[in-house]
Amino acid sequence: MPSLSRLVAASLVGSLAGVAGACGGAGGSGSAGGSTSSTINATKTPNAAASAGGGSTAGAQLTGAGATFPYPIYSRWFAEYATRTGVKINYQSIGSGGGIRQLIDGTVDFGASDAPMSDEELARAKRPILHIPTVLGAVVVTYNVPGVTQPLALTGDVVADIFAGKITRWNDQRLAALNPGVALPPQDILVVHRSDGSGTTYIFSDYLSAVSRTWAASPGKGKELQWPVGIGGKGNEGVAGQVKQTPGAIGYVELAYARQNGLPIGTVKNADGNFVTPSIDAVTAAAAGVAAKLPPNTDFRVSIVNAPGARAYPISSFTYILMDRTARNANRQQELIAFLRWALTDGEKEAAALDYAPLPTAIQAMLIARLDSLQTPAHA
Repeated sequence: MPSLSRLVAASLVGSLAGVAGACGGAGGSGSAGGSTSSTINATKTPNAAASAGGGSTAGAQLTGAGATFPYPIYSRWFAEYATRTGVKINYQSIGSGGGIRQLIDGTVDFGASDAPMSDEELARAKRPILHIPTVLGAVVVTYNVPGVTQPLALTGDVVADIFAGKITRWNDQRLAALNPGVALPPQDILVVHRSDGSGTTYIFSDYLSAVSRTWAASPGKGKELQWPVGIGGKGNEGVAGQVKQTPGAIGYVELAYARQNGLPIGTVKNADGNFVTPSIDAVTAAAAGVAAKLPPNTDFRVSIVNAPGARAYPISSFTYILMDRTARNANRQQELIAFLRWALTDGEKEAAALDYAPLPTAIQAMLIARLDSLQTPAHA
């Protein structure tokens, strides 16, 4: 069985070599040529939808598709759960947008997204959908600035103007003012953004919309944007790869991907005026108090970007597994519920080692109670 580090390293090497990225395009097909498949016994299905309709295919008793943001920890969870229970899970990391589409179409057992589904998406679903937060993570600003070794200090308005094409060179006076003593080169900035429907993009643009009125007006927030400038990369892996190999580039990725690639990570000014380095503690601080404010009937579609708190990292978020409230297949629904119960208890203990923050215990308890309340029909 491949280790997590090998799985993630393989996907990143593939991105840097120009091979198909781990995250497919915005479409919902999830073909093996455009997505990273986390199938526990190393068997690949050509499409995440292939085995969801009726009966499991070899090597996959449950199928899912969606976000690349949580792929490192999901890979670990799926592998360990298969070892413990024999239940194999085939997961195609095709991006949040693709995962939502496949769940709406009923071609996977579960979707995964860093962005909560919109009201319009929920209305298009064939069945009511539950949002199950799994862990908390950080989206980081990463860059490749020749000669710069220390972390760059950044503010939300400056980041917004870089990604809007208004700040175009690394030695711009606004960047220099934030980083006194740093020899910023007179080099053009190349913006790298996601090319696919992405929950990571949703989190990043949700933050920019919260701190910049200009950004909020256009292009705003969403899983897919009309980017003013830049080039696209498929998945977190694709963006990390583009930044790593391109001097002058800047992009946004989930924390684990920046660390796996050895990329520099900027410190970002938070709502309390402090420059914060993304970390487990800083993400946990951003989520502090959320559990106490959630009503018992919450659907968990909440944002924690730019949260108050001296130590809070401002680009933090939940990531979700999305599932039908009423089962299409009772046996598969029960298998999924059993996995989620394990993930929300034993699995949470592994989050910090992979640069994710575990859920607050109060939210874990709320979710377990929600899963316990689900009723599945005797015949799907």
